[in-house]
Amino acid sequence: MRRSSVYFAAALGALLLLASAAALFMTSHKSAPVVVTAGGETPEASVQQSLALIKAGDFADFWKHALPPADFDTLRADWARPRPDEQPISPEDRADFIKNVQQLTEPGAENKLYALARPKLNQLEQQYHDQLPVMIGIGQAIAATGVAQSKELTNPQKQQATEVINVLAPWAQQVPWFDQAKAKQAIAVAVATARQLDLKTPEALRSMNFDTAMQKYSTGFLGIKQVLSIYGLSIDDTLDSVRVTTLENRNGHARVRIDYTLLGKPLSTESSLIEQDGRWYSDDMLQNVRDAHDRLVAPPAPASSAQAPAAPASAATPLQTSTKPPASNAAGTKH
Repeated sequence: MRRSSVYFAAALGALLLLASAAALFMTSHKSAPVVVTAGGETPEASVQQSLALIKAGDFADFWKHALPPADFDTLRADWARPRPDEQPISPEDRADFIKNVQQLTEPGAENKLYALARPKLNQLEQQYHDQLPVMIGIGQAIAATGVAQSKELTNPQKQQATEVINVLAPWAQQVPWFDQAKAKQAIAVAVATARQLDLKTPEALRSMNFDTAMQKYSTGFLGIKQVLSIYGLSIDDTLDSVRVTTLENRNGHARVRIDYTLLGKPLSTESSLIEQDGRWYSDDMLQNVRDAHDRLVAPPAPASSAQAPAAPASAATPLQTSTKPPASNAAGTKH
């Protein structure tokens, strides 16, 4: 989070784009409360319930459903483990965090931040109105290159991510980011969300237990959905468009196709599932959670290999899973 409201709005916009991509696979067609069970009776049922839980922002029950009971218990236990690669919080970062939170949550924050944003929005529009589409196009190319070079994504995941980027970038080029009425609405949502999160220090982010972290993620996600809707991207419309079809199911392994519409563009992806104890789970997600646990409990490297570069930690989402995101994650430092 940066020190001026307009820069915060720009950073939030980037976060929202990422969050919308992560949310593409969510859907629910029921208004009744979801009964949470571990896994699904069929591959389709497993995917559909996962999507319903994420759409509702119910991340605690999402993990309870997405993992076999033993793996879910391991995830919760891992939450309190210290992260060997977690960096200490510098006095400067701590001061910035506290100052920004105070600006977002103090009485009258909505009006104060909007008053700061108005002249800056006018200035930015004059400076970057013609350049912004070009800058977004450059960002699109950089993002696509990063996806193509990723060693963590599978080829189907790379293709899916590239397709999403290619839909979101033209939308972002046409969004009226400097519109003051929309900015006022977005600031109001950001302030309300920050107040609900009620995180006053960076230490509070690191000390959250699993249940508290999931509640905070839910609050942040619902706020993100509201802001995206203000700028013309309805996550709920995308979520409601999802259709799941089983392509293959044999010997405890299944493959499903997930079709959905993003900003009017039909897209699809595939997901592999595995059967355990008569229930179906995402194969990639389950393996990622188990790999993250193995890395967490692995003994320290011997001194002779101390100079070897450490593998980079990746932020966790319900679709690309690690047990905890890095400390700089805006949603929190524990996953």
